[in-house]
Amino acid sequence: MTGGALPHDRRDFFERARARLTLDGPAALTDPVAPSTRADLDLDPSLWERAGVKATRPAAVLVPVIDHPEPTVLLTLRTTALANHAGQIAFPGGKIESADATPLAAALREAQEEVGLEHSLAEPIGYLDLYLTFSGFRILPVVARVDAAFKSTLNRTEVDDAFEVPLAFLMDVANHALHSRDWKGVVRRYYAMPFGERYIWGVTAGILRNLYERVYGG
Repeated sequence: MTGGALPHDRRDFFERARARLTLDGPAALTDPVAPSTRADLDLDPSLWERAGVKATRPAAVLVPVIDHPEPTVLLTLRTTALANHAGQIAFPGGKIESADATPLAAALREAQEEVGLEHSLAEPIGYLDLYLTFSGFRILPVVARVDAAFKSTLNRTEVDDAFEVPLAFLMDVANHALHSRDWKGVVRRYYAMPFGERYIWGVTAGILRNLYERVYGG
């Protein structure tokens, strides 16, 4: 971090985010050969070839930063009945449908469906970097400031729980543990940010790490 700013400084966070992020979506979201900046750790093309997987399905997630005096980030626990990332901690979001005008529209639609977030309570700030998953998705996260008046209403077919984690905790690099494990003969690295009984890891932790890098990086 530069200039002595603290990650729990509410005004500083939103000012930095608005200055550093835009709502210009990358062409690589739908065009795999287009140049892009990626947030995931699996950047080696040979690793993807060895794993025999491709990320081809565009998706969008909302990174909801709730504007409390000490901001928090809203996360969900997906139900175990879902086809993708079942039972994992995630951001509200999903695949981009043909009716979605933009990735932002998809993220807001999914957030309303999953946790009851009305569009009027969310101020879109900008996109983070593209994140590709071994489950086949090309995820574009969008950061939004959410009014503190928001109260979640869960769609129990998709979400078992929704909870808030202090932004200061998530933006503290001391809480960004880097791990690795074997996945079908391929060694993969991933971030983990355990918070109490909540184990935030993988794609979700990687996106949070990218949020830190984009907002507080030099």
